Amino acid sequence: MLAVIKKELKGYFLSPIGYIFIGLFLIMMSLIFSSEILNYYRTNNFEYIFFSGATVLTFVIPVITMRAFSEERKNGTEQLLVTSPLSLTKIVIAKFIAATIVVVITEICTLLYFAVLSYFSMPNIPIALCTLLGFLLLAMAYISFGIFASSITENQIVAFVITVGFFIASWFLPRVSSIFDNFSLINIFSGFPYGQINIADTVTMISFTVLCLILTIIVLQRRKSIQ
Repeated sequence: MLAVIKKELKGYFLSPIGYIFIGLFLIMMSLIFSSEILNYYRTNNFEYIFFSGATVLTFVIPVITMRAFSEERKNGTEQLLVTSPLSLTKIVIAKFIAATIVVVITEICTLLYFAVLSYFSMPNIPIALCTLLGFLLLAMAYISFGIFASSITENQIVAFVITVGFFIASWFLPRVSSIFDNFSLINIFSGFPYGQINIADTVTMISFTVLCLILTIIVLQRRKSIQ
C-alpha cells in the first residue's frame, strides 16, 4: 500500500496537479484573509477564514480527485491495477491517503495566516485547532466522494463536474427540506469554527467518508468481475 501512496504523491508533485491545487487554495484563502479578516472584520479570529474556505474546497478538491481512477481507465492501466496482488480496498485507501496528505500540507500552509494574526494578538488556540480538525474532516469527506466520482467515469472533466455538482447541491438541499440537513457537509462543519466538536457531526462526516470509499471499492470490484 505504501508503494501506491508514493506513486500517487509522485503523480501530484511531479506534475502540475498538486501545485495547482495548493496554489489555487492558498490564493483564494489569501484573498479571503486580506479582504475579510484584515480589512472588513479587523479581527484576530483565525477560524473566520475557514467559513469561506469551506466553500473554496468545493471547487479545488476535484482538482486532485478527478484523476484518481478515471485516468487509470483512460490510459488503460486500470486492469493492471485491479489485477495487482494488492487488494482493491488497499488501493482505494492508498489513493485516499495520498490525496489527504496533499490537503494536510495545504492546511499546514494556512498556519501562515495564524502567524500573521499572532503578530497583532494571539488567536484562540483551542478554537483554531478545532477549526483545523473540522476542516480536515470536511476535506476527507470531499476527497472520498471525489474518488468515488472518478471511479465511475473515465473522463476527468466529467468526474470534476459530478463532484462539484454534488457539493453545490448539498448546499441548497437543506433549503428545500430540513430532511437534507444531514447531507450538507458544510452545515455540519459550521460548528467547528465556534470551537464545538459535536460527536454526531464528527461521526456523520467520518461515516460519509467511509461510505464513499466502500462504494468506490464496490464499483471497482464489479468492473473487475466483468473483466
